[in-house]
Amino acid sequence: MIYLDNAGTTKMFEECVEVHKKFSCEQFFNPSALSEESMQVSKLISETEKFLLKRLGASEGNILFTGCATESNNLAIKGSFRKGAWEYVFSEGEHPSVYNVAKKLEMDGCVVHFVPLASDGCVDLRALEKVLNEKTRLISIMHVSNETGAINDLKKISEIKLKKCPKAILHVDGVQGFMKIPVVLRQTAVDLYSFSGHKFHAPKGIAGLYVKNKGALKEIFQGGGQQFGLRSGTENVSGIMQLRKAVELIVEKTNFLRVSRLKNVFNSALKENKVGLTCDDACKNLQNGAVKIENCDGVVIRDFCGSPYIENLVFQGVKGETMLHALNQEGVIVGLGSACSSKKAGNRILEKIGVSPEDIISSVRISFNAYMTDEEVLKAAEIIKITYHKIKEKVS
Repeated sequence: MIYLDNAGTTKMFEECVEVHKKFSCEQFFNPSALSEESMQVSKLISETEKFLLKRLGASEGNILFTGCATESNNLAIKGSFRKGAWEYVFSEGEHPSVYNVAKKLEMDGCVVHFVPLASDGCVDLRALEKVLNEKTRLISIMHVSNETGAINDLKKISEIKLKKCPKAILHVDGVQGFMKIPVVLRQTAVDLYSFSGHKFHAPKGIAGLYVKNKGALKEIFQGGGQQFGLRSGTENVSGIMQLRKAVELIVEKTNFLRVSRLKNVFNSALKENKVGLTCDDACKNLQNGAVKIENCDGVVIRDFCGSPYIENLVFQGVKGETMLHALNQEGVIVGLGSACSSKKAGNRILEKIGVSPEDIISSVRISFNAYMTDEEVLKAAEIIKITYHKIKEKVS
């Protein structure tokens, strides 16, 4: 099996299994209790918090440990909400765990602005600047698109925020960014940053929210007052320590370079042994010159030139879902986009950046990890080409 849906989830590091055993069967103590053993576990959590702050490039703040990215994003947005004549700003490219919360705020009567995306998949910075004002309470813009890999410029967004609404809270969904591309929060005006362990080889069920200033949030559920009263409930000690182990094992720059090369190997393999390419064979750019489109005998590579971990393939004349199931039968797993919305028709993000309905229905998402081999991606490319042409011949 060749797994090319790593934006959906990743295979857990085997080293995490031993960590889980240690903190579930040996050091299993409740960190809120008063025994010496419990206090030792609490100390390990505090040390892990400091360790993660360093990896996030943050000079101050705290980490709230949550159960998933959806919880982190909801905590960031709902915890930032305040009654009054405030306005809330989101990009149109947000993950459902942000976008649907924004739509709920809108339904509840809040003033909500959705900033459009440019054709390169990034938030339109001019449109963002126009909508911000002194009434802006919260800005929520993802770091890396889970659909396209487009990377938003947090420094430029921070500059606009400080210029137009310095007191507003800036939340970033960093789920596809943390541990994949360099993150240095101290160089930005980011107040809240979400991340999730299972996107970088830690287990499912453990995630986090960076909080620069605890006073910016309010509790959204009540309990025993753990984690500064902002996320009550006994901490998932095993999950926290497994997340730390995964972070310890990853070197972002090394992985970034390796994945960049793997993607190039994969794309080059798709372009080899072509049978009569169309005139679109040469790379052509969209209006802003940031999206590279290559037609490889009907398999269109749409590369948003952002994160090397994610790209979009369009199978002309064949539905993406058909390709997904056919490839699955051949031992290659790909995705249709966000797993949280993959069973819904269409693709909101691709629609917002102007991709045609025909291309959307024919597209799949390819997402890599740094531990794949050249042989795997070469084999996957060959299977994809063969499978596509077999189906195309049948439907032609």
